[in-house]
Amino acid sequence: MNGFEVSTVNVNGLRAAAKKDPGFLGWLSATSADVVCLQETRAEPDQLTARVVAPEGWHVLLAPAAAKGRAGVAVYSRVEPDRTRVGFGAAEFEDSGRYVEVDLGPVTVASLYLPSGDVGTPRQEEKERFMEAFLPYLVKRREEVESEGRELVVCGDWNIAHREADLKNWRTNRRSSGFLPYEREWMSRVFDEAGYVDVMRSLMPDREGPYTWWTYRGRAFDNDAGWRIDYQVATPGLAARVEWARVERAVEHAARWSDHAPVTVRYGAR
Repeated sequence: MNGFEVSTVNVNGLRAAAKKDPGFLGWLSATSADVVCLQETRAEPDQLTARVVAPEGWHVLLAPAAAKGRAGVAVYSRVEPDRTRVGFGAAEFEDSGRYVEVDLGPVTVASLYLPSGDVGTPRQEEKERFMEAFLPYLVKRREEVESEGRELVVCGDWNIAHREADLKNWRTNRRSSGFLPYEREWMSRVFDEAGYVDVMRSLMPDREGPYTWWTYRGRAFDNDAGWRIDYQVATPGLAARVEWARVERAVEHAARWSDHAPVTVRYGAR
């Protein structure tokens, strides 16, 4: 298989991101990515324009949540997928707009939107249930794809900063959802037990960030006081083929069309 690029971004509402100028559509028309994974689309197909749901040159799979206005994931690919899957077999999350996969030749690309949580609330309990169900799936799915001689990359908003280097203000967030000890340990299990590779961190093991999300409050973006919660997590065979990875941080606050930045990775030929 020839080399290819994958980009992932939480759009913080696809309708709003598409209305901005240049916004999501401007970015999509300019990207060199072969596959684009979106999270937090928060829209039904009939709420989106044809330029969004059927842009020229793209095959689009939308997986909205059953709960209107919540979650939602999507995959845009320049070639038609061989097969698609919505959900990962957990009944509670099957129609929650949290996970979708597309098979593209020898590689499966997934878009994940892990629940964000909020300490001491039902949202955090939902996040914990998702994590408990999703890790065994990751283990099983890796075994399946590798037994077929294929690879898998799970792209998206994991809503967990794994290490201190992944969060600017980590000292003041040690009791915050997204940086709780057991959440970080769960991410370690994704890498150590399930055997996946954090692509960006594998290329930049010793640097802080690069951050992928900045709150709109205050001057977080201007001060680069962000979180790295958007990842491309790949099977080892695919991770070994990474040529480069970058966070497409906006040049200035006014140019942002989401509170997240796209994370783009180039995978070399097989």
